[in-house]
Amino acid sequence: MPRQPRPASPAAAESPSGRPRAPRRRAAKPTAPPPSLHALAPEEAFAPLITERLILRPLLPHDAEPMFRLIDDWEVTRNLAIVPFPYPRDLADDWIASTARELADGTGYTLAITGRDGDQEVLLGVVGLRMDAKARTATLGYWIGRRFWGFGVATEAAGRVVRWGFANLAIDRMRADVATDNPASAAVLRRIGFRQSGEGSAFSVARKGDRPVYLFEATRDDIFGQPGAEPAADGEKPVLLVAACALIDVDGRVLLARRPEGKTMAGLWEFPGGKLHPGETPETALIRELREELGIDVSVACLAPFAFASHAYERFHLLMPLYLCRRWKGIARPRENQTLKWVRPERLPDYDVPPADKPLISMLRDFL
Repeated sequence: MPRQPRPASPAAAESPSGRPRAPRRRAAKPTAPPPSLHALAPEEAFAPLITERLILRPLLPHDAEPMFRLIDDWEVTRNLAIVPFPYPRDLADDWIASTARELADGTGYTLAITGRDGDQEVLLGVVGLRMDAKARTATLGYWIGRRFWGFGVATEAAGRVVRWGFANLAIDRMRADVATDNPASAAVLRRIGFRQSGEGSAFSVARKGDRPVYLFEATRDDIFGQPGAEPAADGEKPVLLVAACALIDVDGRVLLARRPEGKTMAGLWEFPGGKLHPGETPETALIRELREELGIDVSVACLAPFAFASHAYERFHLLMPLYLCRRWKGIARPRENQTLKWVRPERLPDYDVPPADKPLISMLRDFL
């Protein structure tokens, strides 16, 4: 008889690997530790994700009863991997507490899917990502209460979490698996950008045995699309001209900007800058882009050519000069929903950047 697995997260239940971890024991310190996410309530540690109809937020203790009523349903649990049926009521309390610990640790992002019925918040299901930091991979899982099937809730919630994950987490790939007799869930994954990568089997606690599954995966390009340019008339790859600027502050730190959710290569860090408009010089383009992106004013005299990147992407060839700038007017602030960070030169290689930027990162670190 196979060993009975521990009951685990229904949000990770589409994958056999999503299993809650016991809280780590930490050695006592002689002084009080600095504030951390562990000291925050779940709703303070994670800003809710909003869609057109839904709110995705951390699970809270008062969600246990409505969650139990939704998941204690054979038609729901039969499609999940590590959720038992019948579902014990006290497991809901324990599991919700474990999701708060995982959220604080950054090992899992399990969220309640809620909607509005007048002034009342209604729990519809759960969606989540289970992290594998070493493999730079996240596993997607979700389930929806049966009475909310057929309204596009899974597609809307899972799509939002996937886009958020690629734009905000240190991952290169997401995975999911779906029982072969659950075509609705497979259709959800295809709609949000996942590709079927194979077939396999996974143990199901509710079914008390192995079940065949379809394996799915997605990359950042699958979800946000590939960067592209207009095709050249002769069929060759077009050359895309882009100018970039490394702003260096008085402490010798370099400004990096993280591409926001919705843009190609979302989640990667880059130097501020952008495409050249027809008739623009790289310097003119940078002055315009820095004002539009960051709200700062730069003069041509303060832009010093440093190096350039020449990189072949799948659909175009990028040619990008990089300039250095140590003087500007104003305070750099994000004006296009990007995240900004001032980074010490020796830490620049720690940040995920587009392929074309990698040689420039190394050169700039060595120069500074």
